[in-house]
Amino acid sequence: MTTPLQNSRSAPLIGITTYGRDEGNRFTLPGEYVDAVRRAGGIPLLIAPGESQVDDVLAILDGLVLAGGGDLCPSLYGGSMHESIYMVDSERDSSELELARTIIEAGFPTLAICRGAQLVNIALGGNLHEHLPDVVGEEILHRLPPREPVEHHVTIDADSRLAAVMGETDVSTASWHHQAIRDVAPALTVTARAPDGTIEAVEAREHPWLLAVQWHPELTAARDAHQQRLFNALVEKAQQTES
Repeated sequence: MTTPLQNSRSAPLIGITTYGRDEGNRFTLPGEYVDAVRRAGGIPLLIAPGESQVDDVLAILDGLVLAGGGDLCPSLYGGSMHESIYMVDSERDSSELELARTIIEAGFPTLAICRGAQLVNIALGGNLHEHLPDVVGEEILHRLPPREPVEHHVTIDADSRLAAVMGETDVSTASWHHQAIRDVAPALTVTARAPDGTIEAVEAREHPWLLAVQWHPELTAARDAHQQRLFNALVEKAQQTES
């Protein structure tokens, strides 16, 4: 049921998932996510891991960003542990998988970023490379040591929704990952790759608006209009859904 408060909002409410609890029992999130949503005209609302009232949360939201962060537990996709795997958080994994499955079923407007893209693939039955350099080498760096972002180019399928949103088929991206999609879930289509063949984006064919990118558009969106367009398009779709 629509409340008087919802009726009074002039901008869509965009949920953003946060990192898990840190050593001080605090939930955190890089501010670039919030900034990108605000630039797009949305109102950000942070969603901490462990929230069990998924339907109630989505009932007040108009769109969602599944943010990046630590690695998903390999047991979730039939993978193996690797010495490079870090920040595994069972509370975050379980609550975000439920959230991902719900937004997929509901057709909820969603932008999935890095871990978020991997999460969507796992929720739909796909899996991951546990440590990408073991598969593709290091000619194209997907992060700098020890764990720092780096930029590289990505080629986008010209017929994809992603290309239509970004307005380009060759873009420079901020890469910050050591894992990536291995086997793509049947419901997803690959729409972008790095020069070494790494899957950099997927789309859900039957979903009204779900884009999943392996890179971090929020890191460069303030200076790169093509990256900001991902957030703009999400907010625009959320606005249409709200109205």
